[in-house]
Amino acid sequence: MNEQITVIPTILCGGAGTRLWPLSREQHPKQLLPLSGSNSLLQQTAVRLAGIKGHVNISPRTLVVCNEQYRFLIAEQLREIGLPGTDILLEPAGRNTAPALALAALHAEKERPGQLLLVMPSDHVISNRFAFHDAVIRGLPVAAQGCIVAFGVMPVRPETGYGYINAGAVDERGALPIIRFVEKPDRNTAQQYIACGGYFWNSGIFLVRADIWLKALTAFAPAMVEACERAHHNGVRDMDFFRIHRDAFISCPADSIDYAVMEKLPSHPELGIGGFVIPLDAGWSDLGSWDAVWTAAEKDASGNSVSGDALLEDTRNSLVHADGRLVACVGLDDIVVVETADAVLVARKDRVQNVKHIVAKLKRIGRVEASLHRKVARPWGTYDCVDIGERFQVKRIIVKPGAVLSLQMHHHRAEHWIVVRGTARITRGDESLLLSENQSTYIPLGVRHRLENPGKVPLELIEVQSGSYLGEDDIVRFEDLYGRRKDPSA
Repeated sequence: MNEQITVIPTILCGGAGTRLWPLSREQHPKQLLPLSGSNSLLQQTAVRLAGIKGHVNISPRTLVVCNEQYRFLIAEQLREIGLPGTDILLEPAGRNTAPALALAALHAEKERPGQLLLVMPSDHVISNRFAFHDAVIRGLPVAAQGCIVAFGVMPVRPETGYGYINAGAVDERGALPIIRFVEKPDRNTAQQYIACGGYFWNSGIFLVRADIWLKALTAFAPAMVEACERAHHNGVRDMDFFRIHRDAFISCPADSIDYAVMEKLPSHPELGIGGFVIPLDAGWSDLGSWDAVWTAAEKDASGNSVSGDALLEDTRNSLVHADGRLVACVGLDDIVVVETADAVLVARKDRVQNVKHIVAKLKRIGRVEASLHRKVARPWGTYDCVDIGERFQVKRIIVKPGAVLSLQMHHHRAEHWIVVRGTARITRGDESLLLSENQSTYIPLGVRHRLENPGKVPLELIEVQSGSYLGEDDIVRFEDLYGRRKDPSA
């Protein structure tokens, strides 16, 4: 049976990861960061099925559902790892995981009915890939028969940050029928779950036929399916992406896979859709907070996880991350220290769940550090704001080989450009200039201009802005290769 059905790796790439601030930001969330290894969590997820053995037909195309503001970062990261093919569905707004999976199911059914979706959040770590493969293979016949398979992790501690699945006795397929889904418990309840057995951490990973998911969702949330059908039907292909129709999707109710379907499924046997758990023992972690990152990381003899330029003295069981400067720690126990170019976090390890409250405060008072790093990725490269003052701003700009910025104009600022490395082709009004290392030019306020890198090495330049307003939204785009004319801040 496994040979007859194709499994589509389906990655849900949403979430802001606010508990991992200051590394994770609203416009560069944790799934796009290398929090465990050299690849980002998204990249690790995308290659998780590589090398799977047995009679498993893995689709050559991966489905990714993500917020449209991450589209270029996601596409670039997938290109970096040489993923052979990807369908990237762009949500115009976040509506949680149930609508995201509905969009993926609709897309898969349109291409070829009856395929299995292996649904994976993009921000998890699985240290034993081959154990994960074994669990997936055990789940294939169960899902192929029209059941929804959830992968449950055997709890090793009374964790209060995860939801739990209560399951019955194992059947001949190695699957356990789901009795109920339970929300994140308090510590005493979590201890009871571990003591009595039959409870698993909810990993958020599912295996389900696309048509079965749509059938279940139609039974429990018909308005959601109707909105997703309209949004997908009226979607359009845009470069490497499939852009979901905005107005139709905005009307879609928001809900999670658990709330929308999985919690209701055991009480409705008349649907004929069983819910089962496949136990997963593969070193799983959702890296939802800094203490989870510390737990999953390699540690020294004193229990410290250290990355970057850091010196520790008389420090134990702590996580220290230095992004750009030397960080020195003396006499610390169970502390988290995370340093970035524009923010530093210091917290007790048992209080890191409350980092999200700091992010909420930053948003409330309008601080940019809630959403952006100092170094910002763009589809053409990056810029880093190295200095800012009254009426001026200095940026270091890197333009990828062959990349072209939009033809644009600013109402409130002028710009000076100095080439540090590479070659720049510059459009300035009716002029076209070719500048090399140590050459410079001036872009007056209100003049149409464009920057491009015609060379084969990255173009590096220093930009000095001066004017009455220096915000990123002071851009009028006339032409843009990346479809951003209506999004001035992108």
